[in-house]
Amino acid sequence: MSASSVSAMPRGLAVALALAAVYLVWGSTYLGIRFALEGGFPPLLMGGIRFLIAGSLMYAVLRMRGMPAPTPRQWRNSALMGVLLLGGGNGLVCIAEQSVSSGLAAMAVGSAPLWIGLFSAMRGQSPTRIEWLGLGIGFVGVLWLNAGGSLTATPWGLVALLIASVVWAFGSVWSKGRDLPTPFMGAAAQMLCGGAVMLVAGLLLGERFAAVPTPKALASVGYLLLFGSLIGFSAYIWLLHNVRPALAGSYAYVNPVIAVVLGVMLAGERFTPHDIGAMAVILLGVVAITLGKLRAQKQTVTQRPAEETA
Repeated sequence: MSASSVSAMPRGLAVALALAAVYLVWGSTYLGIRFALEGGFPPLLMGGIRFLIAGSLMYAVLRMRGMPAPTPRQWRNSALMGVLLLGGGNGLVCIAEQSVSSGLAAMAVGSAPLWIGLFSAMRGQSPTRIEWLGLGIGFVGVLWLNAGGSLTATPWGLVALLIASVVWAFGSVWSKGRDLPTPFMGAAAQMLCGGAVMLVAGLLLGERFAAVPTPKALASVGYLLLFGSLIGFSAYIWLLHNVRPALAGSYAYVNPVIAVVLGVMLAGERFTPHDIGAMAVILLGVVAITLGKLRAQKQTVTQRPAEETA
């Protein structure tokens, strides 16, 4: 999806498509990461290769279409976002999935919207009451989904996931109001910078390919590159520029549902009736967040005419 096609869409449709991308596509990437790791990819090298290729492709296409390159300040801000969102956020998730099931990884990352709400409040952008309610409901659903203990994990893996959620949330909120390129060029710059950092970090930590990755692992990285990076990450960066942080971060409540279902169907991860109720609570939280967003937009629209006539 090009930048021009998105700008030509009605705003509501563009937001809906971007949310669908981060809800559905990102929910499937956790299993893709697991397959890539099982097939011979080291975690940080896998992420670095994935984002460097995706960022290079997107950057080249945008430049050929006449989009200006980022300014030095925009490169600096994009580099910091790439380190936070991709190097810290996605990189730690990849490391954690060496010892944590894909479904549980998605559940742990479900705490990101709560951290986004807290960091937003610290910046004076507190979510509305309904959004806070949705965040609370969704987080309860994530905890409930994890309470059964049916999915495997190690303590260090869970710590890595917690840090990943906090770092990702901080980077998402920090980006508001910064001098950044247009959303799609910004996504390309962040993937280039974040991918380079992950690649260097992996090499410094001694990651190496023990053998040629399996065809399944190569296909998984290809899926992560195309759908997770080019489509999903670009959609998320666009959302950060165009909607409230609480709504942009609500993907983390749907991702666990998608990840758990795919883990059961394709990887043999356990799934119980207890999880169905938790998923219902998670979806209820997403509905509450969405209603809060719509209500906030309606209040803004109704207040503007009164201010203009005052």
